[in-house]
Amino acid sequence: MTEAEPQGTPPPGDPIELRLRRALGDRSIVLVGLMGAGKSTVGRRLASRLGLMFRDADIEIETAAKLTIPDIFAIYGEPSFRDGEERVIARLMREGPLVLATGGGAFMRESTRERIAERGVSVWLKAELDVLMRRVRKRGGRPLLQTDDPEETLRGLMELRHPVYALSDVVVLSRDVAHDRVVQDVMEALDLHLNGPVPLSLDPQGIAAQ
Repeated sequence: MTEAEPQGTPPPGDPIELRLRRALGDRSIVLVGLMGAGKSTVGRRLASRLGLMFRDADIEIETAAKLTIPDIFAIYGEPSFRDGEERVIARLMREGPLVLATGGGAFMRESTRERIAERGVSVWLKAELDVLMRRVRKRGGRPLLQTDDPEETLRGLMELRHPVYALSDVVVLSRDVAHDRVVQDVMEALDLHLNGPVPLSLDPQGIAAQ
């Protein structure tokens, strides 16, 4: 897993978008993380920057089932939802390269993680509990948070899922900053993971220079 701090101005040379597209080839970028981490918002903007298709796994699941995700949970239960989620993600990964935002529980399935590793690069958008709670309160309909204490429920999900999310190729902090800043952080972290650090140039006397 590559963890990168925000790097500021991209290094000189080819544009970062070109470097990433070249390094990705036919692989997809798969965003993972808890609800409220910003996977869909960041994913759309990232796809636009890279000239790739964007897909939201939750929307694709609802389209395939002709039901909302809360209704799927209520009618069929979470295990059935997870089975459908796995099938949808497998289909989407065959359509790459694209940027894919996954639901919070998708990466918990080993078979899904293996498929993502085969055909993509995984990026964990990691956010602190207070950031997640501020965001999820703005949008209802989260089946797993329909409890007496949503904050405690989310804390429990963090404890359970964070060790698995940490298996991702890249981790980027999802902060309360402009979305485009987080998109840039993701691109810089991916650039470091896929292309490695930019080597220092040498002047004629062999002295390293930026």
